[in-house]
Amino acid sequence: MAKLYFAASLFNEMELAFNALLAGRMREELPGLEVFLPQVQGEINDKNAYADSKMIAKLDTEAILKSDVLFAVLDGQVIDPGVASEIGVAYQAGIPIVALYSDTRQQGGAHPEKLAALQVLAESQFSYVNLYTVGLVKLNGKVVASSSEAIEAIKQYI
Repeated sequence: MAKLYFAASLFNEMELAFNALLAGRMREELPGLEVFLPQVQGEINDKNAYADSKMIAKLDTEAILKSDVLFAVLDGQVIDPGVASEIGVAYQAGIPIVALYSDTRQQGGAHPEKLAALQVLAESQFSYVNLYTVGLVKLNGKVVASSSEAIEAIKQYI
């Protein structure tokens, strides 16, 4: 059975719901795929309980290293710092990475007014994502723009 580590921010209802929904879709559309979803690991992610930094790092790193592929959500104002760390661990271990970057501001990349706005201070119409982290993904996997594309890309690695 192939194993996938699901790296995503998990600190509000919206993130928790999206992660659970997409992990469920992955399990449904990719039979035989075991999805490790950190938010359901009560021993370290029950926010009413206690887990120190070493407990969190140990459990998540061990789960990443047992995985055949890492799926990472890059969406948000910035890439979640934990997700960036998980990408680094997977990259160093040679584990393929599929990253979702669905920010709609990436649309219209050839629009002349959007391109002209790049020359005006503080008027970029496009989102920014940390290029070092994206580079690690692209060196050992791919970045996709939708959940459906992510599921198709994961098929290549399992």
